[in-house]
Amino acid sequence: MTQPDDNRTDQDRSRTESAEEQSGPTIRDKRRIDPETYQVREPQTTAAPAPEAGAEVPAGADETMEQAASQPVSGEVSDPVDDSTESAEAAEVTELKGQVAERTADLQRLQAEYVNYKRRVDRDRETVKVQAVTTALSELLSVLDDIRSAREHEGELSGGFRAVADGVEKFATRHGVLAYGEPGDVFDPQVHDALMQTEADGITEPTCVQILQVGYKINDRVVRPARVAVAQPQDPAPTE
Repeated sequence: MTQPDDNRTDQDRSRTESAEEQSGPTIRDKRRIDPETYQVREPQTTAAPAPEAGAEVPAGADETMEQAASQPVSGEVSDPVDDSTESAEAAEVTELKGQVAERTADLQRLQAEYVNYKRRVDRDRETVKVQAVTTALSELLSVLDDIRSAREHEGELSGGFRAVADGVEKFATRHGVLAYGEPGDVFDPQVHDALMQTEADGITEPTCVQILQVGYKINDRVVRPARVAVAQPQDPAPTE
């Protein structure tokens, strides 16, 4: 009786070893990066090993497997979102925007300063030009006085002297020199220098009655006031 049991046990052991040799070891590749495409693999559900041929399937096993397949796999790993990385990137973008705004403000300030500087330089250049012209033309005032006196006396300007006098006067007029002062002008202390004063009838305000020396303006700037004799309105006689 003992011998048949031993034979049966040896037969079962041989059958088991033969099945293991045919199936071979099971190797599962759990690498997340595909070695051929270098892409991230999607998480795979772990499937239950198929039952061996001829093995009995317990009752209700098919229904249990269907329920397990329909349920989400616990432990499935998705690509995590690194909140700290996104926060760092947002902070960096905010900092860069602030730097751009600061550089833009600096550029606008420098541009405004340059415009003001250019205006100031142009104004100073024009002022220097006017001063230089005024200084140069002021030296001609005495020559213009002589030419004016010569014109008042007939015969003193003739021939070549008249041509020279005309050229000097045209040159002075072209550069803004203007002579002023005529009898009958209203006295203005800003442009007239009163050397004599008298009273006269028929006037209602101080009036220049004689021009002792004409005045000159250069570009509307008084460089020499006119010297005049001024007449004041005569006081009315008291009535008895």
